Amino acid sequence: MNPRVAQTEVETGFVLRLVFDDGSERRVSLQPFPDVPAYHRLRDPAFFARARACHGTVVSPGGIDFDPDTLYLDSTPTEPRAPA
Repeated sequence: MNPRVAQTEVETGFVLRLVFDDGSERRVSLQPFPDVPAYHRLRDPAFFARARACHGTVVSPGGIDFDPDTLYLDSTPTEPRAPA
């Protein structure tokens, strides 16, 4: 089982910066998903910006969610951010 999403931050271009429960930080592009009918609402940047971490994955209003394993496997590692 892959790590689960603990935090998410919406970036431009349908990209999410994710922090997983193992402490790793990764970035994933969800660009292809708005072309799938179930995800059409994500085409609206304001709607996409409402994505959040919940129960180990990323969810958006209206019951849109993503498989946490897909988020992990399709993402790329990023440098951890320095504490504020």
